[in-house]
Amino acid sequence: MIYELRVYRVLPGRMPNMLARFRDHTVPIWAKHGIRVLGFWTTLVGESNNDLTYIIPWASLAERETKWTAFLNDPAWHKARDESERDGPIVLTIRNEFLTPTDFSALK
Repeated sequence: MIYELRVYRVLPGRMPNMLARFRDHTVPIWAKHGIRVLGFWTTLVGESNNDLTYIIPWASLAERETKWTAFLNDPAWHKARDESERDGPIVLTIRNEFLTPTDFSALK
């Protein structure tokens, strides 16, 4: 198992739009493509309280490539993204990392 850690730096004042897009559109589209999320977090204390962080578990990088490509090509995703950014961009930057658990990790 590998884990993809993604951190979205959201533009100031746009977090409600970002959360609504994930809650109402992105997560259901992911479910359609077999993508499940371990969890979502907003930053309470840290470098920026405009960060949305989430983790997706993958069986392999090949699984990620197949499912992520299908998601990115889904017309429902394009529609949701375009509608959510009708009043301007939401995301300033996206950072992602692929993590592998240690032998002593609670998550394997």
